[in-house]
This record gives sequence, C-alpha cells and structure tokens, in this order.
Amino acid sequence: MNGLELLLLALGLSMDAFAVSVCKGLSLGSIRWKHMALVGLWFGGFQALMPTAGYYLGTFFTDIITSYNYWIAFALLTLIGGNMIKESFEAEDCPDANMAVPAMFALAVATSIDALAVGVTFAFMNVSIIPAALSIGCVTFACSAVGVKAGSLFGLKYKSKAERVGGAVLILIGLKILLEGLQIL
Repeated sequence: MNGLELLLLALGLSMDAFAVSVCKGLSLGSIRWKHMALVGLWFGGFQALMPTAGYYLGTFFTDIITSYNYWIAFALLTLIGGNMIKESFEAEDCPDANMAVPAMFALAVATSIDALAVGVTFAFMNVSIIPAALSIGCVTFACSAVGVKAGSLFGLKYKSKAERVGGAVLILIGLKILLEGLQIL
C-alpha cells in the first residue's frame, strides 16, 4: 500500500468520526480549541489503536488464508464502505454536548470499529502497521477537529455527504486490492 492509498484509506475511515464531530460541534454551540483538540484526540487515538489491535488479531490467521487475502480485504472494505453509505441515508440523532470520559469513550469506540476490520486486512496485506496506524490516527485527529468547528459553523450540511464519500473511497480501495491480487492491474 503506497502513501496515497494509505492517505485515502485514512480519509475514508475518518469520515464516521468527522460526521460525529460535526454533530458534537453543532451541539456544543460555542467552540473552543480545547473542544476541537479533545474530540480529535479521542477519535484519532482510537482510530490509531483499533487497526493496530486488528492487525495483531489478523496475524494469527495470515498463514491459513494467505492465498485468499485480497478477496478478504475486498470483502471487508466493501462491507465497511457499503455500511457507511447505507448509514448516511438513515436519520440519526446527534450526540449531545457531553464531553465526559464515558460519553467520549463510547463515541470513539463506535466510530472506530471499522478500523479494527481494516487492521485485520493490513495483516493479510503485510502492511507496516505503525506508520499506517499513525497516519490513520493523525488524519482522523485533523478531520475530527475540523468537524467540530464545521458543525458549529454549518450544522449538518456535510455530515451525510462525508459518510458517502468515505464509504465510496473504502470500496474503491478494496476493488483496487482485489484487481491487483487477481493481477488485472
């Protein structure tokens, strides 16, 4: 996986966190830098942690399914991307302005479950996990911080669009992995 693909994957994964951050910004009203940094740290931290955990879980199975790894990567990324697109059409309640540890922990876990599955995919593709996880975490931090500010300024205008774009990016990366594995690209 090259740097551009990793950046696109990180952007795709960060769109759930961005959408929730937009809602957070909308509910907070008056935004300070500490709000943006706190949301960014929670979401970025978990988006870095989860693929790392998924990677180490996936390493247990790589020997068994090495010859099918590109199919598994394609299936996981397509399922994650498709689910993001589906959820973008559903009406969701925005989280409230609560910035307490239990509330932020629950949101951070919920927005990073897909990153766990991507981490499993990384194990099958022999991706170097530390730079990949750090990239995902940093991109999510930035997107989440911007999302809080955007939510306070624009409301929910970009929430669904961001989720759709993120889902489409994940599906396209999965398709590219499949085509490379089948030696079509």
